[in-house]
Amino acid sequence: MSDANGITATQVPLFERFDNADVRALIEAYPLAWVCGGSATPADASLLPLIGVFDDAGRLVELIGHLMRANPLYAALEDDPRATILFTGPQAYISPEHARRRDWAPTWNYAQVTVGAQVEFGSALTELSLKVLIDAMEAGRPDPWSVEELGPRYRAMLDRIIGFRARVTSLSGKFKLGQDEDSQTLDAILDALPDGDMTAWMRRFNPER
Repeated sequence: MSDANGITATQVPLFERFDNADVRALIEAYPLAWVCGGSATPADASLLPLIGVFDDAGRLVELIGHLMRANPLYAALEDDPRATILFTGPQAYISPEHARRRDWAPTWNYAQVTVGAQVEFGSALTELSLKVLIDAMEAGRPDPWSVEELGPRYRAMLDRIIGFRARVTSLSGKFKLGQDEDSQTLDAILDALPDGDMTAWMRRFNPER
């Protein structure tokens, strides 16, 4: 099978083979992302919580977020709306002790998604950005919190922040999660590694091993 560019699955580097569901799972589990770009300097890059919007096919089409109006990144992205957004997922050092092999070199497993986007700010997006973030973060709690509980402080807070949509223009990812290990070594790592989040992602990317 090949994609629209004629590239077959086996031609894609091993750690860059993923699907829409993998992207969604990573963004929803690790929503705090580095946002940089525009005319900002690297020092102005900011960590911001972002909520993904997905189309009917499950593709990420935009991200919704907000930031302080005083954040230098706001002025930079107003000047040049092109942004690079980096989501980092699970990461863990893997020791030869985990692999139960002294002839095996240590490594680091990780997952990341990098998104290129065009950012659009708007005061009308501010309350929406807060709602979708709070709804996502409070989901499943016995007594979910809502902004109404802030009382008059809520309106005062809105004046200091600005919401935005980031329309996705490109997406790449790398999921280095043990796909290159032989079955015996992979099983040993999964049994010995104490990081439950990492082992869950390793199992996700090695379902038949």
